Amino acid sequence: MASVTYKHVWKRYGDVEVLKDIQLEINDKEFLVLVGPSGCGKSTALRCLAGLEEVTQGEILIGDRVVNDVSPKDRDIAMVFQSYALYPHMTVFDNMAFGLKLRKTPKEEITRRVNAAAATLGLERLLQRKPRELSGGQRQRVALGRAIVRNPQVFLLDEPLSNLDAKLRVQTRSEISKLHKRLQTTFIYVTHDQVEAMTMADRIAVMHKGIIQQLDTPQTLYNMPANLFVAGFIGSPSMNFFNAKIKVNDGNVYIVNDSFTLHVPDDKKAPYLELNDHDIIFGIRPENIHNPEYCPPGIESAEVEATIDVTEMMGNEIFVYCVAGSTQFVARVDPRSNFTINETVKLVFDMGNFHVFDPAVEAENPPAIR
Repeated sequence: MASVTYKHVWKRYGDVEVLKDIQLEINDKEFLVLVGPSGCGKSTALRCLAGLEEVTQGEILIGDRVVNDVSPKDRDIAMVFQSYALYPHMTVFDNMAFGLKLRKTPKEEITRRVNAAAATLGLERLLQRKPRELSGGQRQRVALGRAIVRNPQVFLLDEPLSNLDAKLRVQTRSEISKLHKRLQTTFIYVTHDQVEAMTMADRIAVMHKGIIQQLDTPQTLYNMPANLFVAGFIGSPSMNFFNAKIKVNDGNVYIVNDSFTLHVPDDKKAPYLELNDHDIIFGIRPENIHNPEYCPPGIESAEVEATIDVTEMMGNEIFVYCVAGSTQFVARVDPRSNFTINETVKLVFDMGNFHVFDPAVEAENPPAIR
């Protein structure tokens, strides 16, 4: 088992910077997820660790050993790819045993390791089947088994669930989480799916344009995003954003735009008292916007008038897509709500749960104001 450290890692392809000064410490036995949109550099960061890409600048350590110049086969890592990469002419047993045979592991040891991994993954009755006789989920478990038999210091998983259907994806991510707890090994997992990241990770590194935007626990990322990108990426549906201004009057703080004036509760106004007339981006999550008829008790409520554009019944909740002034937003409301298209309604914003970002500091990715 081992920790992993990225020390000021850069990766360039000519003039294109794919990784920009990555500094990251992954603890021994931790389940860390690299998440971000396509092209953000997360898979490149994983491939640099695996030795499939050369680092342009900086160092990568596995444990206390710098591995920049160590060949992939000697890094003591195992990688599971998005494609299963199984040999179609081999049985499940032979696919799982293949890497061990290349290392000239004794036959008895190969059999012991493959049987142990098969038991862990529920593959015991499938060992003599060929990949074409397996479902997608079974094939992915074989790919995981092939990695497990290596007993590596670090597991690298590059979007391993992308080829599975929605139900199987939920089931398999649960199996991977259980597997991590059983094996007590360092897992580094790459995905563009923030739901996978939130449900599986001990910590999440959110990446955008080759830069780690924030590294923290799932709950902290959700409750205290560092900037506008993290706030919009983490959460489904994503956070709503409104262009607005801070207004301070007689010690009271208000958030004002072309369609609402929201009073900021006294226990949350301190960061904004010196920002009178300051342009901001106001953010609020869909679950913090309520139908007044079914509003939770005890919240700091502020009413906003909006027009209903689209409704989506989800069974246990309704997603309501609304327009207020020039801004579209989505609310996640009680399933008993009865809204009709083009109806003008009052909705309640929970002012105990909102976020403010400062576009004056950095136009592309404004930081949070706290």
